[in-house]
Amino acid sequence: MLDIVVLAAGKGTRMKSSLPKVLHPIAGLPLLSHVLNTAVSLGEQDSSDHHLHVVIGHGAPLLRDFLANQSLPNNQSLDITEQTEQLGTGHAVDQAMPHVDATSTVLVLYGDVPLIQQDTLEQLVARAEHQKLAVLTVELADATGYGRIVRNAEGGVEAIVEHKDANAEQLAINEINTGILALPAAWLKEWLPKLSSDNAQGEYYLTDIIEMAAKSDLPVTAIQPDHEQEVQGINNRLQLAELERWYQRRQADHWMTQGATLMDPSRVDFRGDIQLGQDVTVDINVIFEGQVQVGDNVSIGANCILKDCVIAAGAIIKANSMIDDSQVGSECEVGPYARLRPGTVLADRAKVGNFVETKKTIVGEGSKINHLSYIGDAVVGSGANIGAGTITCNYDGVMKHRTEIGARAFIGSNTMLVAPVKIGREAMTATGAVVTKNVEAGALAIARTPQQNKPDRAYKLFDLLRAKKAKRDKGDS
Repeated sequence: MLDIVVLAAGKGTRMKSSLPKVLHPIAGLPLLSHVLNTAVSLGEQDSSDHHLHVVIGHGAPLLRDFLANQSLPNNQSLDITEQTEQLGTGHAVDQAMPHVDATSTVLVLYGDVPLIQQDTLEQLVARAEHQKLAVLTVELADATGYGRIVRNAEGGVEAIVEHKDANAEQLAINEINTGILALPAAWLKEWLPKLSSDNAQGEYYLTDIIEMAAKSDLPVTAIQPDHEQEVQGINNRLQLAELERWYQRRQADHWMTQGATLMDPSRVDFRGDIQLGQDVTVDINVIFEGQVQVGDNVSIGANCILKDCVIAAGAIIKANSMIDDSQVGSECEVGPYARLRPGTVLADRAKVGNFVETKKTIVGEGSKINHLSYIGDAVVGSGANIGAGTITCNYDGVMKHRTEIGARAFIGSNTMLVAPVKIGREAMTATGAVVTKNVEAGALAIARTPQQNKPDRAYKLFDLLRAKKAKRDKGDS
């Protein structure tokens, strides 16, 4: 049995924010989400019971709302404990202990250390399950501010000394405590009540249990992560930005090794569960967000945002386009400056061109909406052509209505399709038509006011406007 205690009670004063520190995002997810996702993944490898405990404090109402929306696998539970006084890490863990089974292994994580890896934690827990206290350490070139790992003559860990309590010799140590550890719950239940606040901070340090274990001749073992950024905590926005860039570069490197071309790896952001096929080309300033699947041989132009979408093989997404909760078929062309809003589905070889917006619309195979149009709540058949400036007038002020355009229909430029309305197969609408009635298959719809030219009327109108302006200017002066 594994009990995972996540400490998320800190105020995060240096963030200079009303938002709790652990709710600030990296890669589009709150720091705490990253930690919880990794913690949950530990329980997905076997059928044994895994319990999550989150200790909250500052910003408790916001954190409770956030945690209420977290979904966990069937064999895992979530317990929320509030630390009403911030008296140190030892005190924080102690708040969760009444809910921890005495026979379990306890893993302690931190809500502001978001990028700890599953493999690292699995190694740590495996050691603790053999009746050891396992700590995660890392060596830093500059260890200022961190607790130092003190080892005995044989190289075993015998204590952790906080920076403010360390002497000159201990300050020279570069191996530091990450705070992440695992051990039998029975040991924690015995040691936590014995912690003292007699230190520079006046707090109950969880790290003091290392010395207790050493004095009791109980085994203490230490491992280190592959990268120091795994255990880097966030205290201010500078560190948040630094860790964001490290995370993004790691994602970029991964996808380049999998066969994608990123024109500038430092200017692509991955913010979710992203899948890229082979021979995908991604230009600069592209953002992938949420659940995104991109097929082979897709080209994505500069400054595009792809959110919760599927892009099939061979599609071309041109610069400055946004695709949100939509599906793009194979060999489609989108953009530049196109916006596919939620519910858009483009069949194979469809084209949505510059300054076109779609919403809740199905566009048939090979159909084209090339320029300056809004097509919403619509179904467009295969092979249709939608002229520039076409609008589906889908909203009557109360309800949305549907427009249906048949296969191989031709919609003239600046047509207003007043929904609900149906345009039949191979039907046409004249340029500038305002279509309010159904158009049968093969018909031509002409719906516009006949042009009338009024001689000299423009001169008289301009004279009237100039007179009004002169009168207004004189009054203003």
